[in-house]
Amino acid sequence: MSDDDETPPYRRPELDTAERVSDLLDRMTVEEKAGQLAGTWGGHLREAQTFEDIADAVRNHHLGVAAPFGWAAPLATDPTEVAEIANDLQRVAREETRLGIPLLLNVDAVHGHAYVADTTVFPNGLGAAATWDPELIEAGAEITAKEMRRTGAHQNYSPTCDVGREPRWGRIFETFGESPLLCATMAAAKIRGYQESDEPVLATAKHFPAYSEPERGEDASPVDVSEYKLRNTFVRPFEDALDAGVDSVMPSYNSVDGEPSHSSRRVLTGLLRDELGFEGHVVSDWNGVRQLADDHKTAKNQRDAVRQAHAAGLDVASVGSVEHAENLASLVEAGELDEETLDASVRRVLEQKFELGLFEEPYVDADEASDSVGTDDHRELAREAARASVTLLKNDGVLPLSGDEEVFVGGPNADDIVHQLGGWSVLDADDAAGETILEALRAKSEDHGASVTYEQGATLNETLDLDAAAEKAAEADVAVLALGEGWYLHEFGPAAQAGVETGEWPTRSELRLSEAQRELARRVHETGTPVVGVLVTGRPLAVEWLDHNAAGLLMAYYPGTEGGRAVAETLFGENDPRGRLPISVPRSTGDLPQHHDYLAHPRPIGDDEHPPSYDPLYEFGHGLSYTTFEYDEVAVERAEIGEEGELDVTATVSNTGDRPGTETVHVYARQEVSSRVRPERWLVGFGQVSVDPGESASLTVSIPAEEFGFYKPREGRVVESGEYRVFVGDDEASFEVAE
Repeated sequence: MSDDDETPPYRRPELDTAERVSDLLDRMTVEEKAGQLAGTWGGHLREAQTFEDIADAVRNHHLGVAAPFGWAAPLATDPTEVAEIANDLQRVAREETRLGIPLLLNVDAVHGHAYVADTTVFPNGLGAAATWDPELIEAGAEITAKEMRRTGAHQNYSPTCDVGREPRWGRIFETFGESPLLCATMAAAKIRGYQESDEPVLATAKHFPAYSEPERGEDASPVDVSEYKLRNTFVRPFEDALDAGVDSVMPSYNSVDGEPSHSSRRVLTGLLRDELGFEGHVVSDWNGVRQLADDHKTAKNQRDAVRQAHAAGLDVASVGSVEHAENLASLVEAGELDEETLDASVRRVLEQKFELGLFEEPYVDADEASDSVGTDDHRELAREAARASVTLLKNDGVLPLSGDEEVFVGGPNADDIVHQLGGWSVLDADDAAGETILEALRAKSEDHGASVTYEQGATLNETLDLDAAAEKAAEADVAVLALGEGWYLHEFGPAAQAGVETGEWPTRSELRLSEAQRELARRVHETGTPVVGVLVTGRPLAVEWLDHNAAGLLMAYYPGTEGGRAVAETLFGENDPRGRLPISVPRSTGDLPQHHDYLAHPRPIGDDEHPPSYDPLYEFGHGLSYTTFEYDEVAVERAEIGEEGELDVTATVSNTGDRPGTETVHVYARQEVSSRVRPERWLVGFGQVSVDPGESASLTVSIPAEEFGFYKPREGRVVESGEYRVFVGDDEASFEVAE
């Protein structure tokens, strides 16, 4: 008898994946199948779970998914320890279970493998979008995938496909901003980077179908939207994610149209699978199934919640653990859930484990893990992303610094690397690579012959020695204040980790800087020294006082490990700021909502009597450079297109300043007459061009006709015939869509 005759087909890598999956599925009991659809965690979530707790769940209950690291309260953060834990758990699954099915280990590596020490941390979502450079973001995602795989992780709960329409929301920093097109483009870039890397991981598009415009700005509260808005605003990025081949989709915590997403068959099967054609696996958000009974009150108990979720189309419960697996097996054995439904879900999970090669190579080299993360070339790309994200909001001529100034530095975010990383990252500064803004400014000042003094002056929400800060500022030529927000998740917590008590600033009721930070800025401004504000923040804060009084204002977002250096390089002029806002900055909370693609509407007492519908402090797409650009007249090629055509919009960009620079060209559109109310304008395309001083360059943005269309309820997606206009800068051009 040959070895092949003795080796079961599912263990033979030369066979087709479908054949291997079918063979393994036929060998599995109901309990083993149910276990593959239940995940568990290591660390503290509601209760503590040790390594042995996970191992016992795998041995005795066949669990196939785990998150022992890569989130806020893990078993380990050191890369070597993380890899060793991954290997030890795989050894349990491979050697101490009947069928030896490897584990799928998931992490929240949303802007780098940032919950593991000394890894490469990129700008968070808004900062990534501010680059307007999908190729750069894709390259960063490839690095994240590599660092994940080197430490034993396989699935990334990223990218966030939510369209950021609610600045008060504590997760707005995870989004790629307010434009469905920009969000879709950046999400697809991340997916390609994760899944097409030399060492690929599963990408997870989240949070389907609508999560990012919650009532009151409160995380996970209902999103009550029309079908028109749901499909034209929130679903669009998920369509592009599916086109990019995303392996996994995660439902949102909230309810939409009165249905919790985790138990909505209309959403998870009807929309996601039947209509949009998704073939991958659907994985719950953490505790998303548990919340059906505990919070939404739409399930009688946890057993009923499990039934509802799997009947709706859920495949894997991220952290359902043993209880979920037991309930699922019980439901199938009692005939309350079809075994065919169970089999379909297990098949999807097994397919991905085979495709990732986990049956052949489940282990990683733990000794090499530390040397494989945060490498010089990885950090250089993160530095480039941070440089590209920095957005110059205002400049009265104080920037760039000449290099011989006495620079005062203050503020809560000047010397705090954890704040610089932002949420979904390590909490201990000793675990974070990179320089703070203060450290980088000191290093750069030595290069340029400047001098730096420092006095923090305020924490996030408490004043410190304001007199000392004012005294040092008064003696300086310029004052750089690093203000903004710190590390937080969801509703600006958890308090024990964020270091801010629940209900204290930052809160969703207040988009201004905290009173302590405003007081610091006022005291420094009163000295007469020009103030440059640097906003390290997750949200577009309402900073009208700074706009009026500061000489310069930079938006740094949460820039990651290399953000300190990128900010310092920008202040000293080594980096030309080329970031552009992916989200509007409001004047106040009372002005919300403020987004560029607001719908057309009447003005009953006349245009002159009606305040502007869109009047933010800084508009979507805003950003200054250290040079100046002018646009020549916009040209439209193929001035008449059909539903399947493509429009080429060409603009000539001239650099009228004395420094080289990169300009992001935004193309907006308006439909002149439509069957449904459309936005006054919306983003349909963009591109970037680098131009030397005194030179001009032509840029053509090719725009598929579908970007001028919309989803029309009861009819589907349409591109209506008639006249349209496109806008680039102050220029515009018209074209026709033929019948």
